Amino acid sequence: MQQLYRFGLRPLLFSVFKADPETVHRQTIDFLAWLADDPATGARVHQPTRLAAQAAMTGSFEARSPRLTQSLWNLQFENPFGLAAGFDKDGAAARAWPLLGFGFAELGTVTYHAQPGNPKPRMFRLVGDQAALNRMGFNNAGAAALSDKLHRLWPEGNYPVPIGINLGKSKITPLAEAASDYLQSFELLKTQGSYFVVNVSSPNTPGLRSLQAKEQLAPILETLQTANTENKPLFVKISPDLATEDIYEIVELAQQCNLAGIIATNTTVDRTRLKTKTIIETGLSVTEEAGGISGVPVGDRSTEVIKLIYEHTQGTLPIIGVGGIFNADDAWAKITAGASLLQTYTGWVYEGPTMVKTILSGLLIKLEDHGFENISAAVGTAHRL
Repeated sequence: MQQLYRFGLRPLLFSVFKADPETVHRQTIDFLAWLADDPATGARVHQPTRLAAQAAMTGSFEARSPRLTQSLWNLQFENPFGLAAGFDKDGAAARAWPLLGFGFAELGTVTYHAQPGNPKPRMFRLVGDQAALNRMGFNNAGAAALSDKLHRLWPEGNYPVPIGINLGKSKITPLAEAASDYLQSFELLKTQGSYFVVNVSSPNTPGLRSLQAKEQLAPILETLQTANTENKPLFVKISPDLATEDIYEIVELAQQCNLAGIIATNTTVDRTRLKTKTIIETGLSVTEEAGGISGVPVGDRSTEVIKLIYEHTQGTLPIIGVGGIFNADDAWAKITAGASLLQTYTGWVYEGPTMVKTILSGLLIKLEDHGFENISAAVGTAHRL
């Protein structure tokens, strides 16, 4: 099925929607939301179709094994592979991600104030690089809308997999008031997210990355932890473009604030590794188009950042690794570098819906080949060779 997607359906989708990748993204979300909807809430004529489709999805996309399970932060992860933030900002297709084999899913980035994001076009495929360039700008319906959506999807809050929520700063909020803005979103959602992520590393909101500086990040983390009466795991997501000393400073602040871990990494503004020179849709040089690069070009750097964090903390601060994961080798490199969990976005777009099962099956082979009893035993082992 993965070959069928890669050589048949993907080229068709990419060509039909060449001018606007955002259109196919939105239609994918809409389709998955319909497919995974609770049949009891929809029209009766659709119930058999939905039930059959859900059963087929479960059988086609899952790869289960006790060797892949982990218990982290009092959360049970059936496998280490999750959906990264950005794909499903408003949680519209939240019920679909477990059916597609993901061990967890991260919704958002969500902001306190609903916002349209940056002007279109704002998403571009760099097919020659197996990458994407986006400057979406945290387009979302707002924290209150996400809270309502989660209440409708799971009234009892009984998620089948951990559901994380990625928090960003509203564009209209001054940087000096960032802590209050993050707090307002957190207060609306803190009983619903399985874990929370402070996103201060997107390159697409003016000034946001400046919040990674210790003196600006500390008040945000301290404010959220003070309000964290539910004792939810709290993470910070960092940029791959940080200098080593800046990474260490954030790591030390995370430890001081008792964060659950770090997500490494967000998209990069570095263009030096790109083969693509011109954006076909606009005719402009890739260096002239603002936005962050995801996919293969960020893969090696995100793995380097994972290694730096693991070494600096001697493995005491858990890491969620994201960036450039397309196959089991990519996933294994990040796990052995020190990542306990993994996330994908661009790789899933390029490789198709069977990617999760393929990678998890590949990880089971890696465990067997290297003589590890389970996935936890493999975390950080590249440092012990």
